[in-house]
Amino acid sequence: MNFEEKETIPAIRDMVRDFSAQEILPHVMEWDEAQHFPRETFSRMGELGLLGMLVPEAYGGAGLGYFEYAAAIEELAAVCGAVGLSMAAHNSLCTNHILTFGTEEQKQRWLPRLASGEHIGAWGLTEAGTGSDAMRMRCTAVLEGDEWVLNGTKNWITHGITAEVAVVLVRTGELLDSHGITAMVVERGTPGFRGGKKENKLGMRASETAELVFEDCRVPAANVLGEVGEGFIQAMKILDGGRISIAALSLGIARGAFDAARNYAKQREQFGQPIAHFQGIGFKLADMAVGIEAARNLIQKACWAKENGGDVTRLGAMAKYQASEMCVQVATDAIQVFGGYGYTKEFPVEKHYRDAKLCTIGEGTSEIQKLVISRGLIRNGAQSS
Repeated sequence: MNFEEKETIPAIRDMVRDFSAQEILPHVMEWDEAQHFPRETFSRMGELGLLGMLVPEAYGGAGLGYFEYAAAIEELAAVCGAVGLSMAAHNSLCTNHILTFGTEEQKQRWLPRLASGEHIGAWGLTEAGTGSDAMRMRCTAVLEGDEWVLNGTKNWITHGITAEVAVVLVRTGELLDSHGITAMVVERGTPGFRGGKKENKLGMRASETAELVFEDCRVPAANVLGEVGEGFIQAMKILDGGRISIAALSLGIARGAFDAARNYAKQREQFGQPIAHFQGIGFKLADMAVGIEAARNLIQKACWAKENGGDVTRLGAMAKYQASEMCVQVATDAIQVFGGYGYTKEFPVEKHYRDAKLCTIGEGTSEIQKLVISRGLIRNGAQSS
């Protein structure tokens, strides 16, 4: 594996850092307090190519790979985890599902507007009673003529209210049948389709999370992605790549918290010297730096596997598990470095702290990641290297 940085990455990092400093940083706490999803900011991100990074140029995208994509998410998340999360959900889940499993006509129909930011995407798998246990989903679709009639609710959906395009996983067969789930695209404005309750969250508050509600919603059979019954298998493949994006999100949040803590420790004085000179603080910073670097290396391995046909399932799960747990620990330590000030909204670490926890839950909990990793080791005899 060659992890020599691609020549495109420094320019992407510089672009996203500049954009974040000018367009996101001044509004971070305002958006967080109001739980405001900055739709207008995402339109500008689309103009920069950030909402179609993985989409080929033929469909209006940037035509880049996972290394560039992970770098962009990291830079956004270092300033605002919520914006990074929304970018990840739009790119990795909705847009990438259409790109990976859509027909040529479907790609031409939906990808250009998603890539440009004219449309925002959502991806609906989770339900109130089926988080990790997706095969027990209750949201159903019944074929009537050349239309599928959808009934049910999806929960915890990023952009559940705002998205113009949603890729939805629905049960078209028997309960617990892995071939009884189908993916289809539902467009905003379709009768019987609406956004439901918006969640009032601990963190990631500027990333909209809401229900998708279907009440006798009629969707053309032409909107099915791939074959009927392939939805669960498709979703697992999409989540493999999605976990890389959440790992990158975790890395960015952790880096933002670490940078803030390090800078504060160099400036804050106690007992006549900067607190960074005290071993208790210096060792804490060292542990944070090591965790961040370890996560970065795992993410790079997962990106390499994604681009070169490697074991994305195992490496994506490893990267997501290690990076998300590291993120929570780094954010916790950053609060400790700040002391009482870290517990206030005057400094950025309290928001990093609140945002971090979602990374261990979304797109597969840490427990599910360990299950994926352990089953792969047992089934395939995969090596740890």
